[in-house]
Amino acid sequence: MDKYSDQKRAVHFLFPPINPFDQCMLDVGQGHRVYVEQSGNPDGIPVVVCHGGPGGGCSPAMRRFFDPDVYHIILFDQRGCGRSRPFAEVSDNTTWHLIKDMEQIRQHLNIDRWIVFGGSWGATLSLIYAQTHPDRVMALVLRGVFLMTTSELQWFYGGDAGRFWPEAWARFVAPVPDNERADLIGAYHKRLFSGDLAEEKRFGQAWSAWENALASISSNGVSVEPPGDYARAFARLECHYFSNGGFLDYDGQILANMGRISHIPGIIVQGRYDMICPPASAWRLNELWPNGELAMVRDAGHALSEPGITLELVRAMKRIADWSDL
Repeated sequence: MDKYSDQKRAVHFLFPPINPFDQCMLDVGQGHRVYVEQSGNPDGIPVVVCHGGPGGGCSPAMRRFFDPDVYHIILFDQRGCGRSRPFAEVSDNTTWHLIKDMEQIRQHLNIDRWIVFGGSWGATLSLIYAQTHPDRVMALVLRGVFLMTTSELQWFYGGDAGRFWPEAWARFVAPVPDNERADLIGAYHKRLFSGDLAEEKRFGQAWSAWENALASISSNGVSVEPPGDYARAFARLECHYFSNGGFLDYDGQILANMGRISHIPGIIVQGRYDMICPPASAWRLNELWPNGELAMVRDAGHALSEPGITLELVRAMKRIADWSDL
């Protein structure tokens, strides 16, 4: 079955498309304005969605995991990406700026506590937000867990994942001189911030294509070349964050701080064959989370659109709606 049939099957599990009832550009300081939208039931259970990347941006499809009669759905584009401005900007753009932005959004919308829903880098941001503001989180729903550790970066950018996808890996390393391939994040960072717009777009496309090629279990290792402007922003932001270890204080910080959120209930949805964020991270997280549940999805990779991932996320949100102690 090809990836397009796979995605069509996933759509059957989703709620019908809905439109936002409110959209705004929120001034969060340092010259940044963040796009925020609300949909669903304004009096419903609030849920905020943290998109992946960093730099991916939110999409209308993300609204469809939530029953619009039950949930007050909040989507936002993180600094520098999507509809937020300035586009592709990395100045004053760190994990801690994003945590502050989430709090500003919550206060702007007069929400006391909310569910935090995030996948991949969005799962990272969700966990750090919860550990920083545990009194503001009702529950966590995480997909394709990424813990922002050196070992995870080594897996994806150090050649380990490339052993499974040698042809895609060869395309990723090809633009980089042999003497710089020991540090591909550094090599790409140099070119993504060169000041040469054409070069930045070219390397942004190569960076993005490597990630896209491994996203789905049904992938053949070749991805459609993303638009240059989008790819440049996505790659610049990811490279900026990864070069700085996610701006965390030390490697392994998220797992070390799981005691801060042990009381918060949550559900982890993880693809068994996730080549971008391997299941070991989800497993370790679940082992340290007394109130967390792990749904390991057979025959699934990393992509949000895969049928098994989609089904488990919709199930998770239906279950949480019935939890009486939120």
